Amino acid sequence: MHDPGKIQAAVRERYGDIAKSGSSCCGPSPAGSDCSCGDSGALGYDPAELAALPEGADLGLGCGNPLAFASLEDGQTVLDLGSGAGIDCLLAAKRVGPGGHVIGVDMTPEMIEKARENAAKGGFDNVEFRLGELTALPVADASVDVVISNCVINLVPDKAQAFRETFRVLKPGGRLEVSDIVLVGPLPEDMKDDVGSYVACLSGAVDKWEYLMYLGNAGYAWTGVQSEIPYGEEGSPFAAVHVSALKAECVAGGGC
Repeated sequence: MHDPGKIQAAVRERYGDIAKSGSSCCGPSPAGSDCSCGDSGALGYDPAELAALPEGADLGLGCGNPLAFASLEDGQTVLDLGSGAGIDCLLAAKRVGPGGHVIGVDMTPEMIEKARENAAKGGFDNVEFRLGELTALPVADASVDVVISNCVINLVPDKAQAFRETFRVLKPGGRLEVSDIVLVGPLPEDMKDDVGSYVACLSGAVDKWEYLMYLGNAGYAWTGVQSEIPYGEEGSPFAAVHVSALKAECVAGGGC
């Protein structure tokens, strides 16, 4: 059984080191991709958009492309969970325009510092980065149109609370768009108590249906798996998925 405090300390240390040194993505790569080389283009990002980002904004830490499903619009407020060096925040900032606003939350001080430097280098004035935990988001109730996240929820020990927090900060009618690693088979025994495997985005993964159950229990009116790709070597129990969820316009007992 993983100790949550030990896990958080290990995750913070690992990703702090990545922020300072630069690195490629966590864990094995999705089948047929070059993720192990940190190639976000292989995950569906537009190469031209990536080339326009400040150097160092893309650390190749993702397992999908949450923006591909987000359908962002001018003027929206977007929250990125585990924003890292800022890649998805900066791309989202361009899509929501000067009238929109993007908030990145990360628990690693070094990542927050790096993301702020990247936003400054790129001249982004509609983005901000806040230090905080995903289980206690430093974001006001019902203030966000779209929540995105890329390969981060698997690193959170209390996933149920993280999803309750996303539900709290979303406006009625808001959406959650998450790319993540889930289990589609039994977790190997040698990974169950291995903190290193947890930090590598693997042993913290939960069964796909358990993942969806957490979302339903948080209050989302609809959840669905938009894409699912085998993750790792043939026969691996992991999959890279994109999950969407909707917060209903009207909440039972709470009006509309």
